[in-house]
Amino acid sequence: MANNAAAPLNGKTALVTGAARGLGVEIARQLAARGAHVIVGARDGVKAEAVASDLRSQGLMASALQLDVTSDDDRRAACLAIDQSHGRLDILVNNAGVLLDSPDAGMPATWRPSQTPVNVMRDTFEANFFAPLFLTQGLLPLLKRSDAGRVVNVSSIRGSLTHLSDPSSPVYPGHALAYDTSKAALNAFTVLIAEELRGTPIKVNTIHPGWLRTAMGGSQADMSVEEGARTAVQYASLDEQGATGGFFFLDERLPW
Repeated sequence: MANNAAAPLNGKTALVTGAARGLGVEIARQLAARGAHVIVGARDGVKAEAVASDLRSQGLMASALQLDVTSDDDRRAACLAIDQSHGRLDILVNNAGVLLDSPDAGMPATWRPSQTPVNVMRDTFEANFFAPLFLTQGLLPLLKRSDAGRVVNVSSIRGSLTHLSDPSSPVYPGHALAYDTSKAALNAFTVLIAEELRGTPIKVNTIHPGWLRTAMGGSQADMSVEEGARTAVQYASLDEQGATGGFFFLDERLPW
């Protein structure tokens, strides 16, 4: 197994999307606690500032960025703002996402795959696939200025074709066409962009944070956001010998 040791984050700048609630808040907190200046990205700028202010009150380095990841204008503005404020980006955590197939991840999909509405498919792919794809493309020039750029795509085991086709897998009964296929597409993007960047200081990985007790995960989930954020932070802070182009849950490499 590749060395996935975490490097110190002092002096690093990190952008976390979807960081105004749930897992995103905790990823931002843990990155800041390790020494990074965290840019709290969220669609609601007031909520983003509230999270950043709370982190600063704890003696951590944080700033807020109004960022609707599905908006072309917001993505362009975010790239410009980070360039002007920091001149580079060391860590990008593509955490923002939606689950529209069911009320939460603990419940089966509302529709069969053959009946999933067009708007559910399109809205899910906009948030879960196109947004991180285009944001990463836009921020790549800033990541290339880093001595050790890191991109972490927050996916799900439900994006694993191996698991979706295995009747013994815990995700097999879900049949959430929009969410599952959007995460599978995100996983494919990870493989392809990591291969393009192989041999550079930039590492790109996909992670499964676990089934978390959040609004999206539901109350029956078996992990806390504190536990779930650990995997994202681990792969955001890989040392130069760390893995790239993989799909991970903590130190476990997951099947595509």
